[in-house]
Amino acid sequence: MALEEGARSCLMRFRHRLEDDIKPPYLMDHMVTDGVLTGDEEERIKNQPSRKDQAAALLALLLMKDNRAYISFYNAMVQEGYNDLANLLHRDLPLGLPEGLKRSTDCCTPYVQTVLSEGGVPQRPVVFVSRPELVNRVREKLYRLQKEPGWVTVFGMAGSGKSVLAAEAARHHGLIEDCFPGGIHWLSIGQLDKPDLLVKIQSLCFRLEQSLDSHPLHRPPNSLDEAKERLRFLMLRRHPRSLLILDDIWDSTVLKAFDLHCRILFTTRNRSLADSVSGSRYEVEVESGLDENKGLEILALYTKTKLKGLPEEARSIVRECKGSPLVVSLIGALLREKPNRWRYYLGQLQQKQFKRIRKSSSYDYDALDQAMAASIEVLPDEHREFYKDLTVLEKDTKVPAKVLAVLWDLETEEVEDILEEFVNKSLLFVDSHNKPFLYYLHDLQLDFLVEQNRTQLESLHSKVVHQYQQHYKDAHSTSGDEECLYWIRFLTYHMAKANLFQELYSLMFSLDWVSTKAQLMGPAYLINDYVEYGPILDKENSETRSQFQEFLSLNGHHLEQRPFPDVVQLALSQPRTSEVYKQALLQARDRATTGKLYFEWLNKGSVESLSRLVIHPHQGSIYSACFSQDGAKIASSGASKMLKVFKSTSGEKLMEIQAHDDEVLCCAFSPDDRLLATCSSDRKVKVWNVERAMLLRVFEEEHEEQVNHCQFTNSTTPRLLLATCSNDKVLNTKLWNLNKPSSQNTIFGHFEPVNHCCFSPSDTYLSTSSNDGTVKLFHTSSANEWKTINVRDAFAESDEEVLVKCSTWTADGKRIICAARNAALVFDVETSDMLLEIRTNRLSTVQYCHACPTSNLLAIAFSNYAVELWDLEANKKMADCSGHLSWVQRVQFSRDGSQLLSCSDDQTVRLWETNKVHTTSAVCLKRDSDVLFNDEEIIVSAADNCNRLQVRDGRTGSVLFQSEEKPSRIRCTSMCRQPSAVALGQEDGTVQVLQVPSGNLLATLLGHTKTVLHCRFSQSGKTLLTSSEDTTIRVWRWQSGECRVLQGHKEQVRCFSLLPDDAKLLSWSFDGTVKMWDVESGAKLQDIEAHRGAILSCRVSPDGCLFATTSADNTAKLWHCETWKCVHTLSGHRDCVRSCRFSWDGRRLATGDDNGEIRLWSVMEGTLLRICSRDGKDCMDSLHGGWVTDLHFSPDNGLLVSTGGYIKTE
Repeated sequence: MALEEGARSCLMRFRHRLEDDIKPPYLMDHMVTDGVLTGDEEERIKNQPSRKDQAAALLALLLMKDNRAYISFYNAMVQEGYNDLANLLHRDLPLGLPEGLKRSTDCCTPYVQTVLSEGGVPQRPVVFVSRPELVNRVREKLYRLQKEPGWVTVFGMAGSGKSVLAAEAARHHGLIEDCFPGGIHWLSIGQLDKPDLLVKIQSLCFRLEQSLDSHPLHRPPNSLDEAKERLRFLMLRRHPRSLLILDDIWDSTVLKAFDLHCRILFTTRNRSLADSVSGSRYEVEVESGLDENKGLEILALYTKTKLKGLPEEARSIVRECKGSPLVVSLIGALLREKPNRWRYYLGQLQQKQFKRIRKSSSYDYDALDQAMAASIEVLPDEHREFYKDLTVLEKDTKVPAKVLAVLWDLETEEVEDILEEFVNKSLLFVDSHNKPFLYYLHDLQLDFLVEQNRTQLESLHSKVVHQYQQHYKDAHSTSGDEECLYWIRFLTYHMAKANLFQELYSLMFSLDWVSTKAQLMGPAYLINDYVEYGPILDKENSETRSQFQEFLSLNGHHLEQRPFPDVVQLALSQPRTSEVYKQALLQARDRATTGKLYFEWLNKGSVESLSRLVIHPHQGSIYSACFSQDGAKIASSGASKMLKVFKSTSGEKLMEIQAHDDEVLCCAFSPDDRLLATCSSDRKVKVWNVERAMLLRVFEEEHEEQVNHCQFTNSTTPRLLLATCSNDKVLNTKLWNLNKPSSQNTIFGHFEPVNHCCFSPSDTYLSTSSNDGTVKLFHTSSANEWKTINVRDAFAESDEEVLVKCSTWTADGKRIICAARNAALVFDVETSDMLLEIRTNRLSTVQYCHACPTSNLLAIAFSNYAVELWDLEANKKMADCSGHLSWVQRVQFSRDGSQLLSCSDDQTVRLWETNKVHTTSAVCLKRDSDVLFNDEEIIVSAADNCNRLQVRDGRTGSVLFQSEEKPSRIRCTSMCRQPSAVALGQEDGTVQVLQVPSGNLLATLLGHTKTVLHCRFSQSGKTLLTSSEDTTIRVWRWQSGECRVLQGHKEQVRCFSLLPDDAKLLSWSFDGTVKMWDVESGAKLQDIEAHRGAILSCRVSPDGCLFATTSADNTAKLWHCETWKCVHTLSGHRDCVRSCRFSWDGRRLATGDDNGEIRLWSVMEGTLLRICSRDGKDCMDSLHGGWVTDLHFSPDNGLLVSTGGYIKTE
């Protein structure tokens, strides 16, 4: 909002006078604190050559600001003693305050000083920090006493600053003149008995009489009743329009003595006291703490230090006491005498040594503990015991009355009455926005209780556990309400604090507890428990603790799904020696007696999971995830428009913000971890305070297209900068100084969208990666281009455009790695020469890469769901990090290189331990495999990631045969029982047959000109059939090399089926046709154009009468095998229909699509029987991470098993 015209004219009118007199540095301190002046603006004004030039620059800046800046400037002049100049500006103060408050707020006028001095109102404390919002609220209530008598209650907990606030509210010329021309009279009360109260009223009467011109009455009142009448007479007759301020009222009987039908403001810790008196009542609650800047200002004033000069301990002190004015003032007073004891007093505060934090002449109590104890001592004995029980609460935890009803064995209504008393006495706080109400303690109150009851902590926590066990004898609370959530979250905490270790073991080593807590609260709290109580659990069985923790870490993303997955089935995937598996097996066997189906993973011992933690933070693709600099937190963002922050140890959510109006494409921590930057498709860049989850800056004017990436400098010195890049054609890269409203520099050089920007380790250079096929390096200080690296030159053999996705610097800053197409390219920064080229297969693209800050490792993210680790020195792949179910969008090492994270379109973030991953064998099998079942024997053949063919025992995982590394990628494999052989098809069109287990080459079959996609032996083993991208199918008498070519398809033939007698072959292709062939003669028996799009699967019914096809045209069709007529067209899928399967009785057909939806159809009628989708009431979240790749019915047709990213039963 612009500055009001009256205020602007006033500044212009008195500009020269202001320039002659004011000293800007002192005024600017206040204005920076008020948030109307930035540090950069202050610095720029201070750099002016003279005081007068500084004043002129400050006034010029004010004219460009808003009403808040004018008011702050005015208040700064008042506080710095420029009373005459402040009065010049007062008349044109912007509107918004009551009319009386627009009159001079100069508290130092002789009139104000005289009235307050005569009335005994305390002076401002030596160190005073304004709380204008609260002061104005009190004054607004006092204005309501202008026309009629009444009460204003100022209430709050001990040390919240009530007395200073009351005195400050009275320190106002307009208020006194309008409402209380008879004067303002202050009386300090405190905890009094009747004789002391009489003395107080006697002294007040004497003071009121002394202020009159007449002689005082000679005899003071002898009784409380007489004193009350004397005071009534004086207040109503002699001082009819005056205000009486009663400071620190504790008792309603004391307050009733002043029920005189006059105007009274009183301060108290007990909100309900006003209920005991008559007349109009108004109240103002004083928050328990100052905001951080106000707290720091108090410490700065006490220690005579500038805000910027305060040590880091100052901020910690304010945070530790939650901004309590009492504590900050007590410590400030101590530091004034001993300015080198910042760390000492912070330590005392953290160790709850309240007796050491003493001495403040303006407060009734010698130490902080005395102030708090006084509030508790006035409670009845029984309620004091109840209050002691609150010692067991965790900090920042709110509890419903029902929890305490269990603890105290009382009715909920009785508990609510007790808690209301605590709230009224400012001993407890209530969150009334929640239903039911939630109650909580201030940190200082809780710290005091813990200190007071330190010797009884164990018994107090034992009482909590005992009462819970008594109340919930049969089973845990699972209602999901606030009471239930408290018990499920904190039961382990109370057991640990009570040293009830056996109970803790029994609870946390129980799969039932894991299932209950995970379903109600998610896995993060559970993982936290195993981390936090690990030392305790390890005393019982460290191996079992490790097994439960690993199970949760690797399956947490499943446990966040809704509907909630079957924990028993998940646990059956654990190693057989695991206690998790053993408990799951017992439960599975028990449930199997009721007809429930469970899958047993036979060869799980051969698979090692390398992920340390899997988090499922968002609904929708995750485009960005990053470590905080200390590695303790992870931020993530994506298609959900949200920004979320998690603990990296457990996945516990720390922050969640609706960050943008569109997809959030990137997030980045500042080097000190205090800030997070985000950028979005909504063209905005935002900066957030991490601790407060508060928006600090929005840059929305300069980027006109989506902002793709953001990154802070690696250090805050010489100054913190933020780099952003966008899809803008020209003005696409910018550098931002967070203290400025517009960009500091716009970097020119690219004329196509810039996908990524990255500072060098020293922050000297900024690299930018663009769709123009280049990476450019710019000087950070000047924004001038240093050099261009032409990445597209590395792909000169192709005419396709080269989009550079990202770049990353090695730790020494001498090399830069760029991601483009299917390669990561390493360049020498100084010479721009390409040093190394890491190329992957042509079917996947490199999405992102990141160089480890502490080693030679490079992490690469791929579109084929993989993450690979490479050693740049050895030019060798060190590991495959498998587990993602869709495109991997981002990878990042932690700053110390010990961890690696990856995020994906599969909605998960995975954490990997770098050392564990890259020192583990990099061997893993690819998905193109064949399985041979022979009685109890299971044999699996597949290519590994080193492009060797492996044959393994399916039950044990042991290797029966391993070929040498093949020069061309293995794309398919097939096994033959007799003779014992395995065939493999390769990307270059070659087919080989190897003897098992010797590995001898039995045949090399040449003929295909492109990738071999599928191969299959006939039942006799004498014939091998292969299909290829070259559109042909070949029938080989492989032992003799004789070949018959089946030609007719116009596009690649991904698969085919041999009919039961091996005499006929059914093939389908991306050309939309289905063909039937005679295997022996090679004759084409049938040929139909089945679909408008590519055919993705084809199945024959069990009786051989029908076959089904599914297609990229979103339909499935049923065909008659004899007539080849279309029987039914099955429409309704909204994406490619990827898979299908007949039930064993042939009555139903299941189809699955690329959106994760499964449909069940009647074969006879072609009608839809059921839909299983993430949108329906039968919703199965994250179905297969997208595509449904295969479907199978159980032999009794009662269950349908679907595969994709996950296995599901329906």
